[in-house]
Amino acid sequence: MNYRDLRRLIKEKIDKNFVEASNELQQILFTINTNDTIALITEIGIIPEDIAHDSTEEKLYTKVSDMLFAKALKEMDFEVQVLRERSNCADIVAQSKYHGYSLVGDAKAFRLSRTAKNAKDFKVDSMVHWRGDNDYSVLACPYYQYPKANSQIYKSALYGNVALFSWEYLYVLLSAHVKETPNLNLSDLWNQSAIIRQNVTVEESNKSFIRQQDCNLLNIINISENVFNHLFAQIKEMIVERGNSEILYYEDEINRIRQLDRETAIEELIVCMKLDSKIDTIRTFINQINR
Repeated sequence: MNYRDLRRLIKEKIDKNFVEASNELQQILFTINTNDTIALITEIGIIPEDIAHDSTEEKLYTKVSDMLFAKALKEMDFEVQVLRERSNCADIVAQSKYHGYSLVGDAKAFRLSRTAKNAKDFKVDSMVHWRGDNDYSVLACPYYQYPKANSQIYKSALYGNVALFSWEYLYVLLSAHVKETPNLNLSDLWNQSAIIRQNVTVEESNKSFIRQQDCNLLNIINISENVFNHLFAQIKEMIVERGNSEILYYEDEINRIRQLDRETAIEELIVCMKLDSKIDTIRTFINQINR
């Protein structure tokens, strides 16, 4: 299965009940081979621009990102469960088969067109609470979407011991055939924030520690910097390719809109601005207070 196949599969499920559609998608994704898993996790962190905001398709897409995070952990020989509820809990629970620890996970995907992200978008503080009785809390986010310099998320991650993991890290791990075994305990991967915090002062706690984490990952899984950089170069190439395809989508949309007649353009603008929906919301509010 490639990414285009996955997009088509998601579209086929949008008219179904969400839970039913999610179950069917998970059954399919948990049976794909390792190479397909690797290919999909390189792209799933980017929400396509042609998916409407807050649509069923977008919700299914983000649910699929949870499933692929879980599938990557399965490939590393963890027992995993994708949770169905989205409110006030993590999306994934994983258990080590050999070393007695567990973790909760949350997957993140962003549009390339969205640059104004804040700490709440990463839900680091929520991940602290969602850990519950589990040992670790792990966020899978696009590597290049983490803030490059200072951010509250780094302090929150350090003091809440939330691992700021990434799809790119998972790509490296699966490409290097890393699996947990009786002789290989991967808990240090999920405990990176606590490990790094030992050498970070309070004054420096808002600074990005991602580069330090890169170095630590190399040591844990015993791969060279050259191999790591080579794998990341492959991912960068894919991201650039996806970015160019998303630009083409918007350029096509610009050309399509320019060809619309006046009335059609007005109607499309009304729908785009959700004006009717906003009117309905206000009317509902007025009706409620008049009862």
